[in-house]
Amino acid sequence: MKRIITLTTDFGVDDHYVGSMKGVILGTNNEAVVTDITHGIPKYDIFKAAYTLWGFYKYFPKDSIHVVVVDPGVGSERKPIIVQTEEGIFIGPDNGVFSFVLKESKRVNIFEITNTEFMLEDLSRTFHGRDIFAPVAAHLSLGIDIQDFGEVLKNPILLEIRKPEIKGGEIVGEVIYVDSFGNLITNISRDMIDNPREIRIDDFVVDTVAKSYQDVARGDLLVIIGSSGFLEVSVNQGSAAQFFDNKNPNIVLINT
Repeated sequence: MKRIITLTTDFGVDDHYVGSMKGVILGTNNEAVVTDITHGIPKYDIFKAAYTLWGFYKYFPKDSIHVVVVDPGVGSERKPIIVQTEEGIFIGPDNGVFSFVLKESKRVNIFEITNTEFMLEDLSRTFHGRDIFAPVAAHLSLGIDIQDFGEVLKNPILLEIRKPEIKGGEIVGEVIYVDSFGNLITNISRDMIDNPREIRIDDFVVDTVAKSYQDVARGDLLVIIGSSGFLEVSVNQGSAAQFFDNKNPNIVLINT
């Protein structure tokens, strides 16, 4: 049975870990379409995994299964879970990695994975990606009912996702993500921006939101609405992260 299963981890690509997960999935359903999103999430960075998931899952078919394994609490009391929304199914640890998905989903069912029938027999305490999440994804891809995997979970762990602070005509935001280009993605969304008079980034002042990177000279600082719909601080053909010495700058947007 063909079904898309995506993989997002902090495992890197130098070890056998990702290959082991794929082997388990294909050993159960050899027609599954296993798609790598990234295995380059910084080690143990749950927030970046949550943001990365939020950035891609809406562009997949709604019956896709998304496995996310960034799991510093593996082997502890943290729960393995399945999250079902109108946009897809998500499998991973209950550690906040599904926070963005849960906050914007209208219909949600969450189950703690407890049925050992769908796990590998020799269950390790250090590799639930292979022993729990991969086989559960594979069985789900074959059409097993989600309720067969365990019990309903009502209070999943959610990360704190701070909203910008509004002070009169000022919006005080912060950097929530730094991508591989060094762009500083803030928590100021497109709909909060109303013809700003200026944007202050630490001691620098930008008087307009750029329409493209080419609005400024190479190496110059700019702000732009990125593909995620949030205000980004960037450098044309450079790295804003390096521009600010890898420190998150203060960001204040002043609307007219």
